[in-house]
Amino acid sequence: MLVPPLFFSTVRIMFAGEDNPRGAEALAAMQERVRQWIRARFGLGADNAVLVAELKCAIPGCPPLETALAFWTANGIRHQFKLLKPVFDVTERDIDWLIGDLAREDTQYWDCC
Repeated sequence: MLVPPLFFSTVRIMFAGEDNPRGAEALAAMQERVRQWIRARFGLGADNAVLVAELKCAIPGCPPLETALAFWTANGIRHQFKLLKPVFDVTERDIDWLIGDLAREDTQYWDCC
């Protein structure tokens, strides 16, 4: 199944999705594991939306696969991060290292690209 490209700022990004060599089921399981780590790290409940997406990038200098993370707190503020590695390479330690102050509203960590 083809997923249409997502235009994010000026960078053309495609969701990696089902063509992951480990399979869509394994990818979904890993994304759920990362979601759990994010919930634990930032004290989020089940009612907070958490996005974990593995993205392909064809821009020169961009890693071939990267992991985008976003979540919304109860007050509706979006917090987002990008890890320059495939989701299967993400560890709980990577999530522990994420810097984020949930009291700040200006958490546009990847507005540069």
